[in-house]
Amino acid sequence: MKKTLLLCVGVSGSGKSYFIQNYLPKKMFHKLVSATTRPMRPGEADGRDYYFRSEADFDSMKLATRLWVNETLWMPGKPKWLYGAPEFEVRANLDKNLVYDVIQPRYAYQLKYWFFEHNLHNEYDIKTLYFIPPHNSMDIARKRANMPDDDAVRTNNTCEPSDILNAGLDIDFMAKCNTQEVVLSPRLKCFLLRYQMIR
Repeated sequence: MKKTLLLCVGVSGSGKSYFIQNYLPKKMFHKLVSATTRPMRPGEADGRDYYFRSEADFDSMKLATRLWVNETLWMPGKPKWLYGAPEFEVRANLDKNLVYDVIQPRYAYQLKYWFFEHNLHNEYDIKTLYFIPPHNSMDIARKRANMPDDDAVRTNNTCEPSDILNAGLDIDFMAKCNTQEVVLSPRLKCFLLRYQMIR
């Protein structure tokens, strides 16, 4: 059976991390760890939550995806908010089902393209899971904010269904997570049952 690459896309606060932690057992899926130039938040650990690196590291690092999330707001002298999936992280886990958590659909497409470029697409079913934002997603995101212009960056990095289609991806599954419940589309439930993951 082919392995799965699950691309989880949705705005910050839409429940991607909650879904991955509670519905995808770690023994069956590996969450790809991204590198970032942003400061470490309390409780985070290097190599577990992110690979925390300098801007110079990004210029020399081989990346499967490269995200510059404050590009439209950036001015000389300000830090660049860079994110990316390092090639070493992807290659080290190619024997597993993989899940990639990202806001901007075009960066999810970068990873899909990387798999095609490296002739790995025949070994993986590549699926896109779209998270419908709950009504309070911006409130959730603001609680996590620890960088200047955070609201403006989140506003500029949208994740509407049209963004997914414009990025060259199909929406295979949908989910909506909020404080009261987690709603999974029927196709997503079937997908999880296939991996014996549904609770």
